[in-house]
Amino acid sequence: MDRAIKRYIAFFVLVLALFAFTVSAYAAGYYIHDPMDNPKAAADIIVDPDAVYGYAPNPDSVRLGAFAKYDWSDESFVARMKQEREAYHESIHELYQMKADMEAEGKSVEEIARTVSNRRNEMRIEAYKDDPDGLATLKESNLNKYGNETGGTPEYFYEKTGSWEAVIEKSFSTNAGADAILGLYDKYYDTYYIADNSDPTEPETVAETTQAATEPNAAKLIDSTPDQSVEPTGNQSKTSPQTGDIVIVLMIVMMTATGIAFICIIKISSHKEKR
Repeated sequence: MDRAIKRYIAFFVLVLALFAFTVSAYAAGYYIHDPMDNPKAAADIIVDPDAVYGYAPNPDSVRLGAFAKYDWSDESFVARMKQEREAYHESIHELYQMKADMEAEGKSVEEIARTVSNRRNEMRIEAYKDDPDGLATLKESNLNKYGNETGGTPEYFYEKTGSWEAVIEKSFSTNAGADAILGLYDKYYDTYYIADNSDPTEPETVAETTQAATEPNAAKLIDSTPDQSVEPTGNQSKTSPQTGDIVIVLMIVMMTATGIAFICIIKISSHKEKR
């Protein structure tokens, strides 16, 4: 066989191997951005090769430790939790719309902050509508921490941060560690405020699951320690494409390279026959 044809065949095999590796890597839950590079996420999770997405809750985490006892290698369990967390992320859009409407009406930053902060507390309470034990635990935790069973008030967070803009940020916050264990870290990467340890935002304690529970209520994980901002400021990294988009691009590149390799082989073969 001609050397040129051998080289093109070897190239074709290499392309297929790279394509297979890329797809399998993403299918296994590897991220473009390493969650462990995010100090806040790294405090809540550990690397776990057996977990569906390569990460599990850190047993020592104040935020997610209560969920470490569950089986994060169980694909059906993780899929259910992921679906509910996606719904939670979607629910945040209500706050975006509320903020946009109030801005259009000429409302002040303080008015907006008070409104979205109170609504966020209501959403947390509503998330436990089918879990009375969890709701009772949440209210007790809020009462002990904030002196208010529905959660931190706008005044509380204003005193902590000294800024009504920061109160709005707090209202839009989500937990990056929870996203990492559910395969969503890359998808929502551009929403995280990756701050250093001097960030003054105070974490909230995740409500403990009851002794009678056999699996976690998704609302607890969904709302665990919202200390990441959806409106990033400061040392936020550049926005990245979603993992699915990257896979699509790589597939197109691989298919194009494969097509070129085939065309080259055919042309060389035809040239040989003519000679």
